[in-house]
Order: sequence, then structure tokens, then C-alpha cells
Amino acid sequence: MAKSPAGDIPGNDPAEAAALRAQAAELGVHVDARQVAQLLRLLDELSVWNRAYNLTAVEARGTLITHHLLDSLAASRDLAGERIADLGTGAGFPGLPLAILHPQRQFTLIDGTAKKIRFVAHAARTLGLRNVEPVAQRAEALAGDKPFDTLLARAVTALPALAELAWPLARPGTRLIAYKGQRPDQELAALPPNWRLLEVRQVKVPGLDATRHLLLLEACAAPGARPAA
Repeated sequence: MAKSPAGDIPGNDPAEAAALRAQAAELGVHVDARQVAQLLRLLDELSVWNRAYNLTAVEARGTLITHHLLDSLAASRDLAGERIADLGTGAGFPGLPLAILHPQRQFTLIDGTAKKIRFVAHAARTLGLRNVEPVAQRAEALAGDKPFDTLLARAVTALPALAELAWPLARPGTRLIAYKGQRPDQELAALPPNWRLLEVRQVKVPGLDATRHLLLLEACAAPGARPAA
């Protein structure tokens, strides 16, 4: 197997690796052998850290694959631009799996919980992900920095509040991808006018017996304007 800048990525269970590649393909996502090894190694590291630091309530291996890896990868084809931010990344999802699949893009993973960002930094080093920047701050603290091309948010907050949170990190044309369960029609009705809805897409995550939707929004107001209350 090819070497990582951080060293060798250990081998993995061939059956598990083959199943992951097949499930990703069901999502329309191509994952090569090295990326599969990195994704599964990410879960290995998460399981070890989770025993000490309680990073996620999900513990079963199969559930980690469906609820974290595959659910994260569902938005792979929706990324736009080079600078991607994951707001409230937690233990690095969806940011870390997407960074593995898109090494040509730069990912900033943001969370206010220090132990979770320590894990993100450890995972990025272990997997040799030079395109990941962990940030142990709230997203609001980055307001005024260079805007991002795509903003990701998985189970962060209701859409109107998320749109306001994301606005200071955006520019006209910035894409906001929100991971949701049921289609949030009431939240969509309250969307601030400086964001426009591009698409609501229902996603069938292989092995996950739950409804998933991806919401794609685009910032459309001039920089400096305030979102509607």
C-alpha cells in the first residue's frame, strides 16, 4: 500500500473494505483503495479515543460506517470551490471523510469543544491529511477572515439560525450544505433572504434506516448586509 506523509496506513479487513467501496458507490461516490484504508483507519482511531474521551454516542463498527462515514460522504459531489469549512465538526464529520476524498481542497474543521478538535488534529496527522486545519473556536470567531467557498453543517442547528451563523463566513456565491433528517419545510419557509435555496435532495444512505436530506443553499446578498431577523 502507498505510504502516507505520516507513515504507513495499516491494512484493513478486505471484506469490510469491499463493502465500504460498494456502499459508497451506491451514493455515487468513487473511493479508491487508499482512501478506503484511510476512512477505516479514521474509525479505528475514533474508537480508541472514544473510550477515553466520549466523542460520539455511536460505538458499533457498522453504525459508525453508516452514521458517520457514509452519511458524511453523501455530500461529496456537492462541494464547490477550494476552501471548505465544516461548522460544528464534532469529531470531524463530515469534514474528515470529505477531506480524504478531496485532497485538492482545503478543509477548515471548526468546533468549540477542545477534546473533539484535539482528536481532529490527531486524525489528520495520523492519516497524513495536509489539507485539514483544525480550529478550536466557535464559528463566530472567524468572522472577518477570508470567506469560504463551501460551508458544511451536519446536525448543527435549525436552518434560519444556521444561515445567520454561516453568513459572516460567506461571500456571494458561497454554498451552504446542511445535512438534515426529515425535509425541514418550516425551517425553509423562514430562510433569510440573503440565502437562496438551490436544491433539497433526499439521500438514501446504504445501511441507514432513516430519512436523510441534503439542503444546498447559496449566499446571494452583498458582503456586509445583515441576514433578516
